[in-house]
Amino acid sequence: MPLGSVAFWSHYHLPRQFPSAPIIVDALQWVLVALSEPTVPVGERWLMHGCLRSRPAIAQPLMVVLSAFFYFISQHSLLSLPLWILAGFALGAAASALLRNYAWMGLSVVGFVIGIANIFLGSMVNAVFLNAYGTYGTAVITHEEETSSQLNDANIWEYDAVVRTADGQDIKTGFDTMSASLYPPRNAIEIPPKGERFVVKYIPGFERNIAIMRDESPFGKRLLLRAALEPVERAAAQVEASPDNPDFRREYRDAVEKFLARHSKDAPPELIDRYRNELERLGGA
Repeated sequence: MPLGSVAFWSHYHLPRQFPSAPIIVDALQWVLVALSEPTVPVGERWLMHGCLRSRPAIAQPLMVVLSAFFYFISQHSLLSLPLWILAGFALGAAASALLRNYAWMGLSVVGFVIGIANIFLGSMVNAVFLNAYGTYGTAVITHEEETSSQLNDANIWEYDAVVRTADGQDIKTGFDTMSASLYPPRNAIEIPPKGERFVVKYIPGFERNIAIMRDESPFGKRLLLRAALEPVERAAAQVEASPDNPDFRREYRDAVEKFLARHSKDAPPELIDRYRNELERLGGA
């Protein structure tokens, strides 16, 4: 039976007296659409097949529930570890009883592995989810406090923040060094300075769960600019150590040209003017 026919059949043939039937139908439609249109973005799939138009109240509550779930596992990664194990054990026991194959009890091990991975990756997964489905807003850190706990030989900090939503509401939230959801994910924990507004994404209905959009925020742009200047400053130090070395001068010129080509629009004007003057001074080096 074609996928579309299965969805059509499920819509009209599930028992009307079954109260959860509409939700099951929508979930089945979503799965079938995902299988039939794997290259089309999720939101477009829903619109193409009328899922959002037919039951607009289903999608947003689902996003709120998912946001609350990702918020919990990212904010309480250690607490959620036994819950992952318990969930894996419960699923394994149910599958073993249903299929009469005790090999399914191995799902408890899968739950343990997911729980361990969540300790390190939970906030990253949350950030990816919020970036994909969230709404833009802003936030500002209102309080920061150093704790006695440590991560990589550095003390963990706790932060209070206020989120300003797209419709102007103020929502209080909080996070710490380990649980902060930063997008894009990379191997660096970069927290905005206290009192400076930054860009976030959130799911309307559960606004306390935020992803810090670091590359779109002023503090993140400064960090990106600082990283871009490192090869320029390293090459400049070589020239300063040996001004007559043609290789060093050429390397410095190349570094300056690359920096100007990539950051002429987002770097401070005085910095751009400074390095343009440097290029003129270097001449044909």
